[in-house]
Amino acid sequence: MKSEHLPLLNSVSAPAVHPDGSRAVVSVIRPDFDADAYVGQLWTVPLDPDQKNPSLTDPDQRPRRLTRGFRDTAPDFSPDGRALAFLRAPAGGKPQLHVVEAAGGEPQLLTAAPLGVSSFAWSPDSRSIVFGARTPDEGRYGSIDGVSAGSEDARLITDFQYRMNGLGYTADKPLQLFLIEVPQLDAEPKVAPAGRALKALGAAADPAESGASLLPDAKQLTTGAFDHNDPSFSADGGTIYFTAALHDGRDTDLVSGIYTVPAAGGQPQALTPANTGRQTVSAVRQSADGEWLFFLAQDLGASGRDFVARNTALYAMPAAGGDATALSDAETLDLSGGSRIELRGAAGALVLNNARGTVELHEFDATGGHTVLLEGNRVVTGAADGAGTLVVSFSDSTTAGDLAVLDGGQVRRLTDFSAPLRSVAGISETQELTLPSADGYPVHGWLVKPAGPGPHPVLLNIHGGPFAQFGVALFDEAQIYAGAGYAVLMCNPRGSAGYGQEHGRSIKERMGTVDMQDVLAFLDGAVEKFEDLDGANVGIMGGSYGGYLTAWTVSHDHRFRAAIVERGFLDPVSFTGSSDIGWFFGGEYTGPSAEQMAAQSPMARVENVRTPALVIHSEDDLRCPVEQGQRYFTALKQQGVETGFLVFPGENHELSRSGTPHHRKQRFDEILKWWARYLPSAGNPAPQP
Repeated sequence: MKSEHLPLLNSVSAPAVHPDGSRAVVSVIRPDFDADAYVGQLWTVPLDPDQKNPSLTDPDQRPRRLTRGFRDTAPDFSPDGRALAFLRAPAGGKPQLHVVEAAGGEPQLLTAAPLGVSSFAWSPDSRSIVFGARTPDEGRYGSIDGVSAGSEDARLITDFQYRMNGLGYTADKPLQLFLIEVPQLDAEPKVAPAGRALKALGAAADPAESGASLLPDAKQLTTGAFDHNDPSFSADGGTIYFTAALHDGRDTDLVSGIYTVPAAGGQPQALTPANTGRQTVSAVRQSADGEWLFFLAQDLGASGRDFVARNTALYAMPAAGGDATALSDAETLDLSGGSRIELRGAAGALVLNNARGTVELHEFDATGGHTVLLEGNRVVTGAADGAGTLVVSFSDSTTAGDLAVLDGGQVRRLTDFSAPLRSVAGISETQELTLPSADGYPVHGWLVKPAGPGPHPVLLNIHGGPFAQFGVALFDEAQIYAGAGYAVLMCNPRGSAGYGQEHGRSIKERMGTVDMQDVLAFLDGAVEKFEDLDGANVGIMGGSYGGYLTAWTVSHDHRFRAAIVERGFLDPVSFTGSSDIGWFFGGEYTGPSAEQMAAQSPMARVENVRTPALVIHSEDDLRCPVEQGQRYFTALKQQGVETGFLVFPGENHELSRSGTPHHRKQRFDEILKWWARYLPSAGNPAPQP
C-alpha cells in the first residue's frame, strides 16, 4: 500500500436494519483527492436474499448505492419502517438532517442548522425526531452577515472548560436539543412563491427566507449554556433522555449525569441515581419494554477527575427510579468500544467491548444476563437487530470496513468494500505476538512485515492515548510503511486499554517507566525471534502519547537511527495552560506537583537526545498545542541535533485519522522521506546526492 491508495480506504458506519429484517443500510465514506474531502453515500444491503425476500435472488439486488449526496452518513430507519433518516453534508457545508421513503425517492431536507446537526433519534411513533445542533451566540460564527471570525467581539474566559480540539471555542456554541415533526413523505412537495404570489407576501418574502420557511419548524428543548448530548426517546415517546453536566461545580470536574426533558417542552430534570458515585455518563437508552434505563459510565473517584484508565461499565436502573446496578465488571471489561447502546428484545442491550486489540460484541439483559455474541480477530464498529436478524459492521486485517450477519454465532459477510484495496494496493499480513518484558510481564502486539527477504529495517510504532490500543484491524500506517520495505512493530504496553484497569492504571504518576520498558522489550524480543528483522537499523515513532513516549525513549536509549515525534505531549508544565484538557490531564497522569511533572517530562530531558528527530504538528491542535512541538524542535536545534519541524495548517489533533486527504498523503510522503534519509529500505532507498 502507498499513500496514493488512501482513496481506496472505505470506512463503513454502524448499520441501520429495517424493522422487518430484510435489509440494512450503511454509510460508506472514503478520502477523495479531487475534492480534498471525505465523500460517500448510503448503501443498501439485502440481508438474506434466499429466505427473507425471494425477489432479492436477482443478482442485481446485491449491495448497491442508495443515495448520491456528497457526504451521506448516520442512516437510521424509522420504527415503523416507512422512512430512513440520515445526515447529508454538501461540499464545504455542514451536515443537515434528511429523510427519505424507505423504498427510495428524493430525500427531503428537514433542518438548516447554521453549524450543522450532530446526532438524532426517532420517536417510537415515527412522527418526530430529536436532534442535537450547536447554536451560535448572536454575532458568532457567521450569524451576522459581514461579521467574520476576526471581527467578532472579544471573549472573556472565566472557566477551565472553554475549548475542545476539532471544535474550537465551545461556550459560545453549546449543543442544544431540538424536536422536529417529520413531514408526510408522500405528500406533494411545496414550492417557493414567485411572481404575483411573491409580491403579495410583501417585503418579508425574501426568496432565501421563503425557501427556509418551507422547512418544518423545529422546537428547541434545551437552552442552557452547556452541551446536551446523546438524546433518545423514552419507550412511550413522552420523554427525551440526554446526558449533560448541569451540576454545581461542573467546571472543576469531569462528572456528567442523566437528565430528562418532556418531548412537549419543559425544564430538564436530573435522573442520575444516587448510589453510583461520581461518574461521567456517555449514553442512555430506555429498554424496549419501558421497564429499565440503560447507561454507560466511568467512575471518576472522589475528586470527579480521576479518569486515568477508567473502564466504561454498563448500568441498568428501574425506569421509574431507584438504584442502578452495574451489569458489567469495570475491572475486566471496557464497554467504550462504541458511542451508543443498541436495544435488543424487550430488555436487552448491545454494547462493544475493547479486548486485547479487538472489539467484541456483548449483549446484556437488564436483569443480569450476559452473552458474548462475537469475539475473535476483528474490530466490531456497530451492531443492530431487525426482526431477530443481528447485523454488525466490522474491520479486520483484510478490510477497512464491511457488513456481516450473525447466523448461529457464525459470521456471514455481506459486503467487500475493501476488494479494490486488496487488488490494487495489496495488504501485508499482520502477525500477533506476545513477548516478555524485562520483569516477565507479557507484552501483546503485532508485527507487519514487508514482502521479500530480509533483513528489514524496523519501525517501532507507539500508539496514542495512553489509554487506547493498537488492534487487529487493517491500519493504514502499518500497511504503508510495510509497503515501503519496513517491518512495523506495534504493541500495547502497560497503560494501554483492553487489558483491564490495573494494566491501564499502572503508569499513573509513573509515565515513562514500565511503558518504556515494555515497548523496548517488545522490540528486543521481536528482533531476537525473527532473523529477517535488522536490529541494527531501527527507527521509533508515535503520536500524542506515542509522541511523548518516543521523545522520552530517545532521551534514554540511543540505538535508534532516527525518530518521529508527532503531536506530542512533551511538556506537562506548559500543557496545563494551553491544552483543552490541560487543566486536569497532566496532573492526573504525572501527578500535580512541579517535581512530578519535571520527572516525567521529555522537555526536561531533551538535552540527552542524540537521535535525529522529525517533529510533526498541526497548527490548530488544541489537544497537544503546537507550542509543544515548537519548543521541542527549537531545543533540539539549539543543541545541534538533526531535526525538522513539519507543520500542517488548518489541521487539528486528528490529522493522521481525519485530516484532509491532501494533507494525509503529504504526511505519509514526508515521513517516508525522513526514513529514506536516516533509515533507508529496499522499497524506500536513500536519496541520491
